[in-house]
Amino acid sequence: MDENTNAQTPGARPELQGAPSWDPPETATQIPPTQLPPLVSPKVPNSSKPRKSSFFKGFGVGLGASIGFGILSVVMSIVMMLGLIVTAASAANSIGTTADTGATTHVWGPSNAKNTLFAIAINGAIMTNSGASAFNSGVYGYEIAKQIDQIEADDYAGLVLLMDTPGGTITGSRAIHDAVARYQERTGRKVFAYVQSMSASGGMYSMAGADYIAADYGTLTGSIGVIMGPIMHYKDVTATTGNILESGVTTSGGITQEYLTQGKGKDFGNPFREMSEEERANYTHNLELAYDDFVNIVSQGRGIDPETIRNDLGAFMFDEHRAVEKKLIDEVMPREAAFRKAAEINNVDPEDTKVITPSAPTGLASLLGVKTRVYGHSIPLSTNDGLKPTTSLCSGSPSIVAYAGNITSLCGA
Repeated sequence: MDENTNAQTPGARPELQGAPSWDPPETATQIPPTQLPPLVSPKVPNSSKPRKSSFFKGFGVGLGASIGFGILSVVMSIVMMLGLIVTAASAANSIGTTADTGATTHVWGPSNAKNTLFAIAINGAIMTNSGASAFNSGVYGYEIAKQIDQIEADDYAGLVLLMDTPGGTITGSRAIHDAVARYQERTGRKVFAYVQSMSASGGMYSMAGADYIAADYGTLTGSIGVIMGPIMHYKDVTATTGNILESGVTTSGGITQEYLTQGKGKDFGNPFREMSEEERANYTHNLELAYDDFVNIVSQGRGIDPETIRNDLGAFMFDEHRAVEKKLIDEVMPREAAFRKAAEINNVDPEDTKVITPSAPTGLASLLGVKTRVYGHSIPLSTNDGLKPTTSLCSGSPSIVAYAGNITSLCGA
């Protein structure tokens, strides 16, 4: 045995002693170190970070769907609301320049009553239409007439006129009167007029054809007459004074103001010249014709002889009791009894009847430009606006009016 064979290298493993060396085969492909793929360590779950459960995943999906559905619902609601508003506004504008939105206010009787009486308030000065400047509270005769003309027999059990007016223009008052007559003929329904404070001049003109007229206690009725003016005259003018804030005229002969119970001149009403006798006669004749019509309206409507109206009643106003004596009204009664009477003359049960009246448009309608006033009625001008109140009774040339009282009170004087 060779002595080198048994020799051991200190620290070497016995089974590797004398083991042959191994070289890789020459056919093996050598891969350069730069081309070796990077070593990727396998991902080990981090036990310190909790995993999301299926519950939270489902909750997130559901929440997202709910939010989306909610947004869609809001958008759909807005679209539908705008559609309804446009439709309502279109319908509202169908009866005039200022819309009647159909909004009403309950006035009297059970709200669930089977029968309905439609009441229209004639409050303040009666003007012709809303085209003219009108800042004082009042009504527009043409609009009131148009509103009455739209009422059919099946709409309401009857019509009630709530009167509180000193009168107004002949045209506006006549328009209401004629519309009442057309309503009676068209529907066969009765018209009840109720004087709540005053029904003078044009108010008497408007309600004369009603089937029944009653008045509350402490009221005034009458003033069957026409008037024109005022006509101002500055005699012997010496100077025109004034400034940016106020005007003024200086005269040596004084200033006169008169009303006609009455043109040839283009400048009729010129305050710097006197009225000619020809002008006076011409306009007095106009007044006579308007007065004749007025007398005939009251005579036919109330069954009073025309001469009695001219010579006895005249343009006086009467308290409620004398108004009954003069046949201007039929009865004196408080408000509750009046509404019951309005139901009775239309052959409906007062216990199952309500009274409604038009009201101002809603806020939604006003957003689309609908004027916030009751159709047929003007809006009083606030004195805070810095403007003087006036009405169509005062604008333009003097016109014939059926009015009781000082017209200048309507003209900012």
